[in-house]
Amino acid sequence: MEILTTSFSFFLLLTLIVSPLFIINQLDKLKLKNNFLLYLILGIIITSLLTFLIGWWSDFSNKILLSHYGYDFEAMNDVERYKNVIKENLEKVKGLEISMMGIGWQLKAIMTYVIYCPYLLIVYVVSYFYKKKEESTSIFVIEFGKRKALRNRNRKLERLIFRA
Repeated sequence: MEILTTSFSFFLLLTLIVSPLFIINQLDKLKLKNNFLLYLILGIIITSLLTFLIGWWSDFSNKILLSHYGYDFEAMNDVERYKNVIKENLEKVKGLEISMMGIGWQLKAIMTYVIYCPYLLIVYVVSYFYKKKEESTSIFVIEFGKRKALRNRNRKLERLIFRA
């Protein structure tokens, strides 16, 4: 059960990391003028939803694991809470219980998003400069190809002139 919850958490985290790249790719296919503004709006909406989903999932998966280990949420004291927990899992259950205390998952998600938000801008700037570099390289290749074609044509003309 722990492997399933952890693997889904990593999947959500990977989705959060890849989503700005996916948004830029889709916006480039549309070839719109205000790419940055649209990217920013879509990026904030999609990644904030993903961040809240990750925050909720971390709390919910802890509850799933606690109930899987036999923890009793309705008990009045520690003895009743831990009576169905196997001794081997007691430390894991206590660690999960402590991790659920404190601030709620909503505030954790908001604080995480504040830290994550600059990533949107970094991805956009890096992709912008990458595209500019790619365009300048392709222009250079095209110009170099044109020059080479002109040289070949001039050589053919010179050969025709000298033969005549």
